[in-house]
Formats: sequence, C-alpha cells, structure tokens
Amino acid sequence: MTINLLDFNAKNLASFCGEIGEKPFRAKQLLRWIHQSGEEDFTGMSNLAKVLREKLSATAVVKPPQVISEHISADGTRKWLLDVGVGNGIETVFIPEPSRGTLCISSQVGCALECTFCSTGRQGFNRNLGVAEIIGQLWWANKVLGTAETEIALKPRHLVGESMVVQPLGQNHKVSNVVMMGMGEPLANFENVASALDLMLDDNAYGLSRRRVTVSTSGLIPAMDRLRERCPVALAVSLHAPNDKLRDQLVPINKKYPLKELLAACQRYLKAAPRDFITFEYIMLAGVNDSADQACELVKLVRETPCKFNLIPFNPFPNSGYERSSVEAINRFRDVLMQAGLVTTVRKTRGDDIYAACGQLAGRVLDKTQRKGREIMGTAR
Repeated sequence: MTINLLDFNAKNLASFCGEIGEKPFRAKQLLRWIHQSGEEDFTGMSNLAKVLREKLSATAVVKPPQVISEHISADGTRKWLLDVGVGNGIETVFIPEPSRGTLCISSQVGCALECTFCSTGRQGFNRNLGVAEIIGQLWWANKVLGTAETEIALKPRHLVGESMVVQPLGQNHKVSNVVMMGMGEPLANFENVASALDLMLDDNAYGLSRRRVTVSTSGLIPAMDRLRERCPVALAVSLHAPNDKLRDQLVPINKKYPLKELLAACQRYLKAAPRDFITFEYIMLAGVNDSADQACELVKLVRETPCKFNLIPFNPFPNSGYERSSVEAINRFRDVLMQAGLVTTVRKTRGDDIYAACGQLAGRVLDKTQRKGREIMGTAR
C-alpha cells in the first residue's frame, strides 16, 4: 500500500524514515520539500540521495485532495471544492485582506452536530477527514497562491480545472492565518486535527504562530481540555445564545455540555492559550437572539471569562428558516456589549455571492447518518 506523506507530522515522518533505513534528519528535509516548496515529485527533491528518492518513489506519494471546482468572489474571496472520494467534496475558503490572508479549513465531510443555522449541519455527516485531507487544503492553497505569476481582473468567476489567482490591489494573497472554521467540528476529529496543527506550527513545514492558528468549536469540553494539553492554539467558541434554553435549540451539543461547564472549560483553556482571551462567535439571527435584553444577559454570562465577541451577521442559504438581523439590531447589540467593556467586532461578510461566507459551506456529502435518505448536493457545484 502506497503511503501518503501528507499524513505524517514530523514525529511520524521521522519514524517512517527509520523504517526505510534512513536517518531522522531526512524527515526535516522532506518536510521542507513537501510543505515549504510544495514539491510532490520526489525526483525534484535535489538534496536527497538518489537511492532515497528511488525508495520514496517506490513506497510513497505526496497526494493532496484534488480540486473539483473553484469560485472567485467579487471581493477577492476564493472557494475551492475538493474531492475526498466516493462522491464526497469539502470546501476550503481563502479570504484576502490588507494585512493578512486567512484560509478557512474543513475538518470533516459534513457535520454531525446539527446546528440549525449552519448549511453544513443540515447535510448530515459522512466521515472525519484524514491528516492529508486537512493539511492538504493548506498545501494546495499555498501552492496556488504562492506560485501564480499572473493577476486577473477582480470580478466574479466560476472556474473549473484552472489555477488562477485574484490579487486585488493592497490585499494579502498568501496564507498568513489559518482558521479551523470550515465544514465539520474540528474537535470531533481530534487526533487528525492535532497532527495537522503540528504541521502548521512546525518551522520546517508552515511555521505559523500559535496566535495565527485558530480552532473553532461548538463546545466539546473533553476535547477542549485535550487541546489545551496537546497543542494550545487560539480558540474560538461558537456561543450564539445567552442561555441554555435557547442554545439547546440552536446548538444541540449544549444539551450535553451546558454553558456553565463550557465557560469553566474556557477558563481552563486560557491557562495555556497563546492569547489572553477566548473569542466567542455569535451569529445574529433576526428575532431569535439579537435583542438588547439578550445582550445584557450575555454580559452577565461571560463576566468571569476574559473574552472578545465576534458578531456574525447570518448568511442565508436555501430553506434555512432564519433571517439576518438588521444593521440597527446588530449595532444595538454590539453597543450593549461594548458599554459593558467587552471588545466586540462585527464580522464583515465575505464571499456570500459564491456561498463562501460563514455558515454557508456545504460541499458535497453522501449522508451516512440516515437523517436524509438521499445524496445531498451542496452549494458548490
């Protein structure tokens, strides 16, 4: 069986090198070739001995997920639909900004948590992604964004089978930040996500700062504690409600891990976190969770937890059953939080014209949960 070297972090790659009779330092060389140079052809790894290159060609590959389609938004956001086999596809989004380029990575095919406002959660769940499928999203984005030599006009496009790059004037077109906020619940796929995080942080691979890598979770408390011990990066928690009654409806995992326990886990996480606050994500749903009274309730809820809020205007998708809060309602909610001394930002909607905005990722999932007895095709087709 051919081994995909994208599945290996530094420790596992060193073990593999030992198994084929090579010294551990070869692992560092391979990491640099694969992740820093984006090299997938062993014959091109010029500082490796010919015998080693022959061994690698006979036993291993560097194989990221293949691109099915690419969409480019009017605002420069790019979305790729990647093939992960057996009719399944995942979505990865790159958001260029003046000071950074953020890549939003998926961790599962679909999602089992069924958050009611999320397009991914409506699809069902097929499986966890492997390490190669997770880190392969970053590998692919770096290769495309880092090697493109041409600029194209900034306008909406739907591209299939092409590699083109949007490079708007004054925007960062390389990956500087990674957020595990794509399809799936990252902490429900803990081991594979943790190994991918190892590679993101490894100086011989991507060399990202812990502050520039963020894992988002709906609140899987045991896994939050494991992440704190194993690989503490920046943490974002999908809160979305100021009390258990409403959160039980919006984020069903709350029935297992209620708010009091979740906030205690956040406080524990901060002891090892690279930032001195937790980011709470809060989707703004008209008439559901956006009143001034609910903002006041939220202030009381988090008063013992160092935090900042990211208010996210709801991004519509077909048959969602929700509407986006008005600008007035969002600003009123924000003002209540800020007057209480809580740092609060309103997320700018990016890529909604190509269904790449927060909560819109759908991909293509063959549902294995029996919640829907048919193949569900997502928005990126």
